[in-house]
Amino acid sequence: MKNTYFLTGYPGFLTSGIIRQLIHDHQTDIEHIYLLVLPHLKEQATKEITHLAKNADMNSNFFTIVTGDITKPNLAIPDSINQTLQSCVTHVFHLAAIYDLAVPKAAAFDVNVNGTYQVNNWVKTLTKLKRYIYFSTAYVSGTRSGRIYEHELIKGQTFKNHYEKTKYDAELLVEDLKKSVPTTIIRPGVVKGDAKTGKTIKFDGLYFLLNFLENVRFLPIIPYFGAGEPEGNFVPADYILQATSYLAMAPVGEGKTYHLTDPKPYKMWELQKMLTEHYLGKTPKGRIPVSLAKMPLHFAPVRKWLQVEKEAMDYFTIHSSYDCSQTITDLKGSGIECADLKDTLRPMIDFYRKYKDDQSKHITIV
Repeated sequence: MKNTYFLTGYPGFLTSGIIRQLIHDHQTDIEHIYLLVLPHLKEQATKEITHLAKNADMNSNFFTIVTGDITKPNLAIPDSINQTLQSCVTHVFHLAAIYDLAVPKAAAFDVNVNGTYQVNNWVKTLTKLKRYIYFSTAYVSGTRSGRIYEHELIKGQTFKNHYEKTKYDAELLVEDLKKSVPTTIIRPGVVKGDAKTGKTIKFDGLYFLLNFLENVRFLPIIPYFGAGEPEGNFVPADYILQATSYLAMAPVGEGKTYHLTDPKPYKMWELQKMLTEHYLGKTPKGRIPVSLAKMPLHFAPVRKWLQVEKEAMDYFTIHSSYDCSQTITDLKGSGIECADLKDTLRPMIDFYRKYKDDQSKHITIV
């Protein structure tokens, strides 16, 4: 029997990428793809899926846009459509979430926790379900330091922001669901653009450092932020997509949690050095404490000028190391590997230079 996919989070970057990857890897095994879309995004989603279908040489009827809302019971899906979905969906990919580090608590809870609670309840009504794939984050580890393993979750950790805390609370709900539903949990590091093309639709994460460099390029000296000893776990989007597509279908992935993180990460000072040299042709000199560097970011005009969220600076201070042994073991023989980050910097920077003035690619700094 062919598979029928249901995805949340469309037309977001990762969901769009997952669709393309699933078609590339499993097209002959796919019966249909349903995409849950907020009502106000239906027109945009329809245009984008039509374009995607054309590029994939597929009929757009292969896809169905379903309007709904993950924060509502039954995802606010009309009953007539819901009955069809409950009897045919075999794989659910839940990617919808608020990923902003500066997200307010109430908004983060409603989408990330309540939304996942509602999706979990809906998933339990599917009679043909083969796998539920939930997108979490490696940063459910919060402020934990030291080696962090894929099987770990509850370790008494605190959190740097509401994004981390609500993704942790949501993963607790999904972890509990593993007892009755075939589930795979994906924990990416900080996602960056494609390793080869540099393509991304959002300049956040590691791109905050590029925003900073762009806006202080006139300074004669660029300092390091703190000692820069923590690892920076930034992972190309194509690795996330390929690994997810494989692990979501492979029998070995059932009941597992995977760190899709860099197996050989660079320290933050190394990343700052590489990016500054690649982007400005300068090598950072001297150091300023992270607390001092973060201080101006408490003022909105400075944040907006630099295009940097103050919460991003916290990742220069937490000494966390993400073990991904289970991921590497289960990907063995697939040919899927995480690219060395230094080999992805040139396309990343080229793409950033080309689109740095496109405000639609920058997140709104408040």
